[in-house]
Amino acid sequence: MERALIILKPDAVQRGLVGPILTRLEQRGLKLQGLKLMQVDEALARRHYAEHEGKGFFAGLVSYITSAPVVVAVVGGKPGTVELIRAMVGATNPAKAAPGTIRGDFGVEIGRNLIHASDSPESGEREVAIFFRPEELIVEWGRAADPWIYE
Repeated sequence: MERALIILKPDAVQRGLVGPILTRLEQRGLKLQGLKLMQVDEALARRHYAEHEGKGFFAGLVSYITSAPVVVAVVGGKPGTVELIRAMVGATNPAKAAPGTIRGDFGVEIGRNLIHASDSPESGEREVAIFFRPEELIVEWGRAADPWIYE
């Protein structure tokens, strides 16, 4: 099963968009395997954004993600899940995100783009391990609607 880490960033939480965003993911047929509200500390933020360390925007990323609570989720599904989620999220810059995407419908500025989503299955596994212990995840669970979603 392919998994992605989703972070509903401080702007999504502060604006009351957690429910609408999670609803979109579930309505698309994706399964939540883990979900929690948390405050990201600096060490966790630096670990998550390690690939961007040394870039001009790194300090701003760390500062922002640690500024208020976030909701982190593990979303799983069949192969192609990460690609599907990325399409649903939309372009990083909300001004360039297509209508109908999360960022296109709710976002305004690139620095307040509401959501992080893993960019590959490999990143998904790495990121999930940063935010969740294995015992916090329900990896497989049956859903009556699955035969109506997946072949």
